[in-house]
Amino acid sequence: MSTHDSAKNRQECFDHAMAVLSSIDGESGQRVIDSLADISPELGHQVVAWAFGEMYTRPQLLPRERQLVTLGMLTALGGCEPQLDVHINAALNVGLKPEEIVEALLHAAVYCGMPQALNATFVAKEVFTERGIPAYPDVQERCS
Repeated sequence: MSTHDSAKNRQECFDHAMAVLSSIDGESGQRVIDSLADISPELGHQVVAWAFGEMYTRPQLLPRERQLVTLGMLTALGGCEPQLDVHINAALNVGLKPEEIVEALLHAAVYCGMPQALNATFVAKEVFTERGIPAYPDVQERCS
């Protein structure tokens, strides 16, 4: 394979992955890639090509399931609020309901701790507010 063919293949893979990124993350994903252009364009390329071209296109999980897993992991890591913002938006974009997102973040408290769950929930609240989504509609009291 020539260098030209290799570059063309790399660009074709990137273009396909970019379409996947756009369908999941919308403008948020593009902003992340744009923010890397002046410091590490290769990292931006890898985020698109590998994460969205290779991982997000695997058929074993649906996009909504991938977003639930991603929200749980980012919550567990802590300190990932900018990425949580992107992925809470993505979760909404792929069909998760706000109450499903809130419930996933609540469930994360059991395994990740209250501080991480609180921080993630506050990010969700900001995203919901920005998108004009009403507060959690079905608050139920539970016995502990």
